[in-house]
Amino acid sequence: MTSPSSTPAIVLRDVHVSLGRGPARVHILRGLDLNVARGDAVGITGHSGSGKSTLLMVLAGLERPQSGAIEIEGKSLGGLSEDALARFRGQRIGIVFQSFHLIPTMTALENVAVPLELAGRRDALAMARRELAAVGLEQRLGHYPAQLSGGEQQRVALARALAPNPAILVADEPTGNLDDTTGQTIVDLIFATRAERGATLVLVTHDADLAARCDRTIRLRSGLIEADLRNPRQAIVAAQ
Repeated sequence: MTSPSSTPAIVLRDVHVSLGRGPARVHILRGLDLNVARGDAVGITGHSGSGKSTLLMVLAGLERPQSGAIEIEGKSLGGLSEDALARFRGQRIGIVFQSFHLIPTMTALENVAVPLELAGRRDALAMARRELAAVGLEQRLGHYPAQLSGGEQQRVALARALAPNPAILVADEPTGNLDDTTGQTIVDLIFATRAERGATLVLVTHDADLAARCDRTIRLRSGLIEADLRNPRQAIVAAQ
């Protein structure tokens, strides 16, 4: 019997995603296969239109493929209803987007507490306070998104993603709307919190240097994996 610890965090088998019909049909993922071990950090790279963001949406349960199988933490997503999928995603998958996706009429504290309240946590506000403190925003709890800088908004988004203590953390160009210095701070925070919690990280990026900070880099081309490499820097660290 396979032990839970040896079960891959992510398994995709022959996943197809397309848009449109007939002559206008566009194939985005073309029978893609992927295994990600628990605790790995994986950078997903490739040119615009290669399928990076779609791959992230599929493995996060935000988009269903036309065909193929997806397993997250040993759980098949294919047979889940929309409600069951939303519950599973809320418990097991944290998502950080490029555009923050904060609710503008809610404070930082309320934005982080929302997924916890939806999950039925009675201590949602206390947990949200701890997560915001962990990303250095303990003095900004009552501020609305418009009152926060871009870097602060992304910290709120990261705190919200981490609040349920997910097994999987996915990030889609998390520094895309930030200047270089602020972006570097956010990246350092993502990698530090991911290492501290032992979460599996899947990171979509155009930045080769950022991808190289991961254990593994996967390069997509036309909806398929063109290259799948263990990063030398990480291999050296692991061997020490």
